[in-house]
Amino acid sequence: MVVGGGTVAQRRIPTLLAAGADVVVVSPEVTPAVEGMAGGRGTGELTWVRRGFEPADLDEAWYVVAATDRPEVNEAVSAAAEERRVFCVRSDDGEAATAWTPASGRHDGVTVAVLGNREPRRSAALRDDILAALRDGRLAAPHAHDRTPEVVLVGGGPGDPDLATAAARHALASADVVVADRLAPRELLDELPAHVELVDVAKLPRGRSALQEEINRLLVERVAAGQRVVRFKGGDPFVFGRGFEEVIACREAGVPVSVVPGVTSAIAVPARAGIPVTHRGIAHEVSVVSGHLPPGHPESLVNWGALGAQCGTLVLLMAVDNAPAIATALMRGGRATDTPVAVVQEGTMPGERMVWSRLETLAEDLAAGGVRPPAVIVVGDVVAVAAPDRYADRLALRAARRRARVSGGDDGARG
Repeated sequence: MVVGGGTVAQRRIPTLLAAGADVVVVSPEVTPAVEGMAGGRGTGELTWVRRGFEPADLDEAWYVVAATDRPEVNEAVSAAAEERRVFCVRSDDGEAATAWTPASGRHDGVTVAVLGNREPRRSAALRDDILAALRDGRLAAPHAHDRTPEVVLVGGGPGDPDLATAAARHALASADVVVADRLAPRELLDELPAHVELVDVAKLPRGRSALQEEINRLLVERVAAGQRVVRFKGGDPFVFGRGFEEVIACREAGVPVSVVPGVTSAIAVPARAGIPVTHRGIAHEVSVVSGHLPPGHPESLVNWGALGAQCGTLVLLMAVDNAPAIATALMRGGRATDTPVAVVQEGTMPGERMVWSRLETLAEDLAAGGVRPPAVIVVGDVVAVAAPDRYADRLALRAARRRARVSGGDDGARG
């Protein structure tokens, strides 16, 4: 039983639901989030009784949370709970409660609960520190991490170690062997325990490159030898990371494999640089495209003409070398020559830098800027939104065309 439907109740209810509790909320009003959990016509995750509290509400309860902003109501709830010998937690006065809720969290099947002298903020801070230490391996608990032999395919994010997920850090802390790509967050490798073996399988542009078949073989062999292998990649392993090739290789060999998704650089790098890949009234679509093969290459699977005919945002990965040819193909397909382009080199990393351009001058601007991989290239008017002073003409053109459409005078001209 939860009495009250404000933000305190909103914070407490999800944990009760996750524990499998049958939750009943009694309150004349609730927050939109709580109302959403209640659903409609009995289809929700909880039951909302839309009125004030009555002592009889506790007749079938075994645990009650008094979470209103009125002390007299909370006191009435507490008194009714005491009469019925029901555990009562009070959000306004821990001393008056008959039960106290620890700050709790879970890590790999282990529940951590902290109760710090009935001080919620102190308890929550200590809980967070303990969970963080367990996840990234700073707290050496022998049974805190899964040591089962398997391949864990981990996306490390765009490069900044702070953008690696807690799940990625947890996986690294559980490893016997880490098989790392060049673009995986390098600083996290320094945090590996001394006993963890690091295997470098970097693929350098126009340089040394580990064969994918050898990587697959290595993963399978190490798990067969009883080791837990973390395959550590940059970005997300399934976004041009050849991650599913490795999943297939493991499955065919009968090797268990799991996946920890990562923050893809296609979205995160522009975002960190202040460029939205979508924006209301500007872009209703985003295409993420590999540019490792130039337009016209016999093995290319990209329809560059169709992309040129689109109006939305185009995000190019692995495209520095082929960017001039790609720009030409997009313009031939219908993209305006003055379409804004932003190039983010070493996005989220200390060496990050920007090159602002347009399709018609992209080749010259890349050469003048000395741009080299890794870089993310964003094509579209979202770039103008991010840098309006640089592309005022482009924004003015869009505004004029929008006014023409509203007045019925648009002839369908693109741009």
